[in-house]
Amino acid sequence: MTTTGAHQDATGDTTRTWLWWGRRRSVALDVGIGLVSAVECAVEGVHFAGRTGSPTALAVVFGLLVGSVLTVRRRWPIAVVLVAVAITPAQMGYLLTVVGLYTLAASDVPRRIIGTLTGMSLVATLVVVYVEMEKDMRDVPREEYVDPGAWFIPTMSIFVAVAMTLPPILFGLYIGARRRLMESLRERADSLEQELSLLADRAEERAEWARTEERTRIAREMHDVVAHRVSLMVVHAAALQAVALKDPQKAVKNAALVGDMGRQALTELREMLGVLRAGAEEERKKAVPLAAVGAAAAAAAAAAAGVGDGAGSASIADVEVLVGQSRQAGMVVEFAVHGEVRVYAPEVEQTAFRVVQEALTNVHKHAAGAKVLVRLAHRDAEVAMQVENGAPDAADGGAHAPDLPSGGNGLVGMRERVLALGGVFVSGPTDAGGFRVSAVLPAK
Repeated sequence: MTTTGAHQDATGDTTRTWLWWGRRRSVALDVGIGLVSAVECAVEGVHFAGRTGSPTALAVVFGLLVGSVLTVRRRWPIAVVLVAVAITPAQMGYLLTVVGLYTLAASDVPRRIIGTLTGMSLVATLVVVYVEMEKDMRDVPREEYVDPGAWFIPTMSIFVAVAMTLPPILFGLYIGARRRLMESLRERADSLEQELSLLADRAEERAEWARTEERTRIAREMHDVVAHRVSLMVVHAAALQAVALKDPQKAVKNAALVGDMGRQALTELREMLGVLRAGAEEERKKAVPLAAVGAAAAAAAAAAAGVGDGAGSASIADVEVLVGQSRQAGMVVEFAVHGEVRVYAPEVEQTAFRVVQEALTNVHKHAAGAKVLVRLAHRDAEVAMQVENGAPDAADGGAHAPDLPSGGNGLVGMRERVLALGGVFVSGPTDAGGFRVSAVLPAK
């Protein structure tokens, strides 16, 4: 026997495929049944030759060939049953008939073909049994003959035909249905496994996206909180350099302010980095989401900055503190509030605060000494804020403008914050040579 390929079984191992058999034990089973059937048909061929007067050797060879047909039952079940029906008049192939009908019913052959072949086998068996029983009744000597009644032969013929035909058919239908059910369950399990794998991949993608978004948010928080403080330090340092020889008392005051702001900036950095480091350890140990780390970092930074409510989150009420810090740095700031002051959602409060903070930081960086107008407008369903500065060359002390580094991410961060809440953000130069930053946030 030669091999024709290979396949994988349920455990994933690669096994040989023998012709139409999937496993070696199937080959052994079918060959064994075929040999038994061939021997049976050969023996029955001897009796057939004795009844008909045919050559015994020819009948035996015929029986061997017919019985061995059972070896191909898995490949051609219809042919096996047809052969069994054809040799029924010769009273041969009982095993061939039973196993062939079982294999036919268990296969994927259409039900109408199964029904047709079952009916053919049933009729053939019924006719043969009926004829043989009548012949046997006629051969009984008259002195020993007992009339069993006209019903006996038909009834027994039907009983024998049904007993040889229906059990293998019913058992084969049950095995075939069970096999198809197992295949369906296996396919469903494979499908579920693929879906779970796909969901896991999507979850990993979403987690990676969330981590990236949260890293961006943390970077934005550090930029907004620390850059503002450091910018004020640079402004005060420039003022200290300008008045150190002319006004020692003012220089001492500015130096004290620079020291306080430096300590506050270091505290903010230490608090934020400490939270990030602790959050990273927790994430490795307990898989804490990075979003919690970012929120904690933002809260710690805001608390270290000395603004916000008891929970440490910045709010619109703290804008006045920002304006006061800029005035201490020498900036001329006009602050105006329109509408009835009220409390908004925490994310709206914090975003409004950060927009004003970053806008003032940009004025310190790019328009030192320019006059600034900060407006807050409380409307029915929204809150608006605007920070506008004049032209830098028209500002007093523009010659002493400090050289502040800029990463170019301030306006981008403000725009992202505002758009994330469904607001509107506009920024750009004014006709007077200054710069304006405007934002409108929904109240909810």
